[in-house]
Amino acid sequence: MSSTPTPPSAPSPLRTVQVLGRGSAGSAAHVHALSAGLVARGVRVTVCAAPDAEDAYGFTEVGAGFERIPPRTDPGSIAALRAACADADLVHAHGLHAGLRASLALRARRVPLVVTWHTKVHSEGARAQVTRLLERRVARASAVVLGSCAELVRRARERGARDARLAPPAGPRPRSEEEYARELGRREKRRAELGALGRPLLLAVGRLDAHQGHDVLLDAAHGWCGLDPQPLLVVAGEGPLRPALQQRIDAEGLPVRLLGRREDVPGLLAAADLVLVAGRWEARSVLAQEALRGGVPLVATDTGGTRELVGRAAELVPYGDAPALARTVVGLLDDPARRAALADAGRAQAAGWPTEDDTVAQVLSVYDELAQRQG
Repeated sequence: MSSTPTPPSAPSPLRTVQVLGRGSAGSAAHVHALSAGLVARGVRVTVCAAPDAEDAYGFTEVGAGFERIPPRTDPGSIAALRAACADADLVHAHGLHAGLRASLALRARRVPLVVTWHTKVHSEGARAQVTRLLERRVARASAVVLGSCAELVRRARERGARDARLAPPAGPRPRSEEEYARELGRREKRRAELGALGRPLLLAVGRLDAHQGHDVLLDAAHGWCGLDPQPLLVVAGEGPLRPALQQRIDAEGLPVRLLGRREDVPGLLAAADLVLVAGRWEARSVLAQEALRGGVPLVATDTGGTRELVGRAAELVPYGDAPALARTVVGLLDDPARRAALADAGRAQAAGWPTEDDTVAQVLSVYDELAQRQG
């Protein structure tokens, strides 16, 4: 009597570890969305991050495991990360410092390391040399480097990456038509609260530090002070430069309000006539994405990945060129047709950005490729 053949066993799920660093909110949100998509496709995911990250982002709510590991390079933290990666088929680190920690934890092991470079580390002088060495080490330790914009891909290749690929992450999840309508319905009330009834409202959002270009915004504000009605620039965000910026605003009589940290940025966007992004470098500015999706005309510095993000759907100016920024703002305020054209172009541009499903599919294809190499 012939025996019934034993059916082949199903392949075990791919086991991945996602490592977060000191982490921006953007990279943590990306890991949350990526983890949800991977788990839905049968991948086992463990997220290693600072102890408070689970409370903030709820990785376990989407089916991922979570290990509370401080984002440090001391022996204890590296040992804890190494233990968390003990049975991983692949480790994916997000950010330069996370990549360094993962490379140390995987030393002498044949586990593929993927590192996503979400942004560029800003450093000057002696620290710039340290950053270059760190980038070189992480690039060379990685099986694949994923860059969120073309400039980061080039940078990884220059630092010695064997395989560097463009992988723009999905931006913030689009709001529903109902949410847009609700915010637009509050537009005049919010403008009144901000002191912008009967005058143009300009919006900037970002941490008040040296890299966000707020000093350039204040320089540019002199260029529209003489307009009638006088535009008001509101800046949402908090940071170490607030006292110095407020001192300049008061001393120079600038039409600028520092709003501090705000939880209602979508509402501020709906109230604004123009959005300004004046920072030194952005890979894929979240504010720029929100502006284009919402049909709010955008003026941004032509740095990093901004041009490839916005295409022709925004006005771009050189970083640090306050006169150019002021001329562009004044020109747009004087040209309603151009503002309407930018609003339409922004929505069309946003429709072509990658979705969360696109991002997960691209990352999973990289994982599958590396797993096949290992097999």
